[in-house]
Amino acid sequence: MCMSSPRAPSPPPLPPAPPPPPTETDPAVKRARVENRQRAALAQGRDSTILTGPQGLANTPVALAKKSILGA
Repeated sequence: MCMSSPRAPSPPPLPPAPPPPPTETDPAVKRARVENRQRAALAQGRDSTILTGPQGLANTPVALAKKSILGA
């Protein structure tokens, strides 16, 4: 009978540490921020404005809805 215990396998090596996150002063971060702002501004287009006709906003469902009187 052997009194020594079998050798336990050694644990696998740890994966390499991830690179540090980019800082706000990094030129690539600044360029990406400007590009995202420009892309968002271009994506809005005409949808960001209120388009009205000669009668104003009378044709919209919000303007056609009757106001309710509280308590009635």
